[in-house]
Amino acid sequence: MATNPEFELGGINHLALVSSDMQRTIDFYSGVLGMPLIKTIDLPGGSGQHFFFDCGGGDCVAFFWFPDAPDPVPGVSAPASMPGEGELLSAVGSMNHVAFHVPVAKFEQYRDRLRDKGVEVSPILNHDNSPSTVAREMHDGVFVRSFYFQDPDGILLEFACWTREFTDADVSHTPKTAADRTVQRHAAPA
Repeated sequence: MATNPEFELGGINHLALVSSDMQRTIDFYSGVLGMPLIKTIDLPGGSGQHFFFDCGGGDCVAFFWFPDAPDPVPGVSAPASMPGEGELLSAVGSMNHVAFHVPVAKFEQYRDRLRDKGVEVSPILNHDNSPSTVAREMHDGVFVRSFYFQDPDGILLEFACWTREFTDADVSHTPKTAADRTVQRHAAPA
C-alpha cells in the first residue's frame, strides 16, 4: 500500500449524509446493516439532528436531518439508479455512492443476506481493466468485486472487496480536466 508523506491519516472519521427520516435511517443502518448507532446530537434551536453509525475499522457513517432540507433530485444529488441498471451520473460536488469494505470470503454470503432481508441488490460486478471495466467471470485481472443497493432515501451503497494488491501499473490514465467536460457550465457570479 502507498503511504501518505504529508499527513498520517487513519481512514475516514465519518462521512456525513442527509436523511429525510432519521427513524427510518436508524431502522436501515442499524436494523438491516447492523451498524451500531454510537452518537446522537440535537442541533441548536431545533435546526436538526446529527447521528453517527459505526461502520467498522474506527470509521462512521453519519446523517444530518434538517426540517427544511430540499428533496433529493435523482441524477443530480445522487445517481438515478444502480450501476448496470441505469444512469450512474451525479452532479459535481455530490456524493455518488458509499462503498463498505467486506471480506472476500463473505462477499456472496453478504449479498444473499441483504436479499433475504428484502433489500434489492444489483448483480455482482467483477471490476477489471477491460474496455467495459466489468467481467462476467472472475479472473486474475479482477481487482475488486462489488454489488450495489440503496438506502431508504435512495443513497447508493456498495459492498466491495479488493481481490489483489495494486502495483504502479494500476496508475496509468491521464486525468481529465474541467475543459474536458461537455455540460454547459454556469458563469460565476459577478
